[in-house]
Amino acid sequence: MPATPVPASNLATRSPDPDHVEALHRIVMQSLDDDQAVDTISIPLAGKSSIADYMVIASGRSTRQVASMAAKLAEKVKRETGRSARIEGLPTADWVLIDAGDVIVHLFRPEVRTFYNLERMWSFGDAPAAPAEGSSAAPAQGSSAAPAQGSSAASAQDAPAPGNA
Repeated sequence: MPATPVPASNLATRSPDPDHVEALHRIVMQSLDDDQAVDTISIPLAGKSSIADYMVIASGRSTRQVASMAAKLAEKVKRETGRSARIEGLPTADWVLIDAGDVIVHLFRPEVRTFYNLERMWSFGDAPAAPAEGSSAAPAQGSSAAPAQGSSAASAQDAPAPGNA
């Protein structure tokens, strides 16, 4: 089914109100928790980037779970804020990006998340390394952990580029 264009006035945009930003962040975190996302972390971007106030990164156990979490999150953001989130990567669901304006959400299959390791890139050393495959323990929000000794990164051919099947 082709995507229906969303009027620009209904797209998620940045809010100048900190209360709206925090409310959206809570909606995102609660939705991912309800859908049993794995290893969910939230990286505050205020002062680091102008694209959003938070980046949330989580994993699903399969492409089906990743796609389901993304669809439910977009529906919840629309229902509770009246704004439509932009979604990229849903057809393959290896890496799905949800742009909700003040909160950017990346949902991954575990091996794709490990390969791209966005936590390290965006945290500038503040966030833990990407969780090892099969790990279900989520680090506490704002905690810092060192990468596991002896861990190896996936090769480029193991993880598809975003948007590629």
